[in-house]
Amino acid sequence: MRRKDREITSFTEITDILRRTDIIRLGLNGGQYPYIVPLSFGFEAVDGKITMYFHGAKEGLKHDLIAKNNNVCVEADIFHGNIKSPGGITAEYESFIGFGSVERLTGTEAAKGIDSLLEHCGFSGYQCSEAELDATWVYKIEINSFTGKRRFVK
Repeated sequence: MRRKDREITSFTEITDILRRTDIIRLGLNGGQYPYIVPLSFGFEAVDGKITMYFHGAKEGLKHDLIAKNNNVCVEADIFHGNIKSPGGITAEYESFIGFGSVERLTGTEAAKGIDSLLEHCGFSGYQCSEAELDATWVYKIEINSFTGKRRFVK
């Protein structure tokens, strides 16, 4: 990271950013161009490791790209507004960037992923119908490396 003065090194602070973030952006290797898609998500943070969960339809570009290359980049941010600073106008923000690999889940692992996503989205305890589950694939991202960054936010 170029600006070490903005780096967040505390695992607790980094996971706090994820707790307060509504959407992640998933970057996939898309051939000629990268493909980035915003997603609802859930996550767990255990022993310094982050695992993220998301869901999607059983067909489409996201699914096709994951099948071809499951290495991904995940970005999350919280924008706190623009402010005047000695250098001009700048943004106050907190952000997370992680790199990892995606795999599709089934059975109890998929149920765990959906539960994590629903809890993060404010629907803890919601029971998905069979029709909802049948129309959805659940994915897990094992984050291998990550960084956190903030500007001015205390």
